[in-house]
Amino acid sequence: MARLKKMLRNLFKRDDGTQLIEFAIVFPVLLLLFAGTTELGRLFYTYTTLAKATRGGARYLSLAVDVNGSTTAAKNLVMCGNTAGCGGAGQPAVIVPNLTASNIVVTQTTEVVDATTGKTNKFVNVAITGYAYTPLVFNLNGMTGGNFNLTLTPSTKMRYMRN
Repeated sequence: MARLKKMLRNLFKRDDGTQLIEFAIVFPVLLLLFAGTTELGRLFYTYTTLAKATRGGARYLSLAVDVNGSTTAAKNLVMCGNTAGCGGAGQPAVIVPNLTASNIVVTQTTEVVDATTGKTNKFVNVAITGYAYTPLVFNLNGMTGGNFNLTLTPSTKMRYMRN
């Protein structure tokens, strides 16, 4: 009996394998942190890409002779980075997945700058509306059965140079 007590006491005093147990406890948390950081980076990258695309489209339209006639070219510029369009031979693909021309809205406005003189400026606004960002790592659509997409809506407003 004394020998059994001594064996049990020695068993509980040993620290062989504690590092493996600690690693097994901490590893899932580290994995979640890494996956979350990666997903957040993808989200920021996608939003920044869309914001830069709207900026390019607004810049293109602000220098255009006819904004109404250049809307299709501006939408192609926002979608593909090329005014000719996407997907043809030698032409680039869509800059982000699932971006369509229906997501891109171009509007023109006129705003009064000086009320005393009646001076007005024309503005062109290029916006991406209803773009659904779908996460890769934390895609909860399969688990919840619902629509867990984030909607990104970047826009750029520039003064129309030609009066």
